[in-house]
Amino acid sequence: MTKLALITGASRGLGFALAEALAPDYHIIAVARTVGGLEDLDDRIKAKGGEATLAPMDITNRDAMAHLCRSIHDRWGPGDEAGGVLALWAHTAIHAAPLTPADHMDPKDWQKSLSINVDAMGHMIPFVAPLLGTDGQALFFDDPHGGEKFFGHYGTTKAAQIALARSWQAETVTTGPKVQVLEPRPLATATRARFHPGEDREPLIKPADEAARLLGRLGV
Repeated sequence: MTKLALITGASRGLGFALAEALAPDYHIIAVARTVGGLEDLDDRIKAKGGEATLAPMDITNRDAMAHLCRSIHDRWGPGDEAGGVLALWAHTAIHAAPLTPADHMDPKDWQKSLSINVDAMGHMIPFVAPLLGTDGQALFFDDPHGGEKFFGHYGTTKAAQIALARSWQAETVTTGPKVQVLEPRPLATATRARFHPGEDREPLIKPADEAARLLGRLGV
C-alpha cells in the first residue's frame, strides 16, 4: 500500500517542493487555499506517475480540518497496529505579514498572523496526531526572527508556532509520533522576497533542492 503524506501549505514554496519530491512513493494529500497552485502540483505529481488528493481549504477553519482528517481516516484507515494512517505530515503553511515597526502593526495583519501561524496549530495537532499513530512523522520548519526589528507580526507568531511544535516533540520522544523541527536554508520563495525586496536571489536555494536535501537527511 502506498504511504500517505499530508502537506499543509502545499500550493507553493517549500510545501509544493516537498509534495513533489515525495511523489510517487507517497500519495500526497495537499492542503492549501490557492486552487491554481494545487492544480499545478497535481499536474507535476501525475507527470511522475504519482497520485494526489487536493484539499483546497483554509487551515484556520476548524470544522473543515476536522472533516478532512475524518475523511482521511474513513478512506484509508484505520491504520496498522501502531495506529497510523499517515506516514508523514509536513506543515509549511504560514502568513507573512509586511514588515513594520511594532507601534505601526495593522490589527488585521496581527489577527491573520495569529490565526494562521498560531491558532490553527491548536486544532491541527489534535486532529492529525491520531492519524500519525506512533510511527508517523510530523515536520515543522523554523524561520527564527523573534525579537528582530520590524518582524513583530511574523517573528512573534512563528516563534509561538515552533514553541508549540517543540512541546509536542518533547512529549512524544518515547511514545511517537516522531516530531521534528527543521531549519531550511535561505530559500528563493515569495515569502523571503517579501521580507528582503531587492535581494540578489542567485545565491538562494531553490525549494526543490532544499526539499530533496531535507528529505534525504531524514531518510524519507
